Amino acid sequence: MPKTKTNKAAKKRCHVTGTGKVLASRAGKSHLLSSMTRKRKRNLRGTKVLGSKTQATTIKKMLAPGR
Repeated sequence: MPKTKTNKAAKKRCHVTGTGKVLASRAGKSHLLSSMTRKRKRNLRGTKVLGSKTQATTIKKMLAPGR
C-alpha cells in the first residue's frame, strides 16, 4: 500500500490546531477592496475556524500524512 501524499494546496491554506480544529485564511482580500467598508476588510483579517464538520474532515484527510 503506497503512502498517502499531503495535498500541497490545502497545506498552504489551512492548518490544524492542537485541539483538532481546522483554521483557514479568509477569501476576498486580493482586489476590489475600495468598494468594501473598513469594517468588512478588518473582519477578513486573520484566520477562521471552519464551522462545517464536513469541510473540516475533508481537509484533515488532505493534511493527514503531516498530522
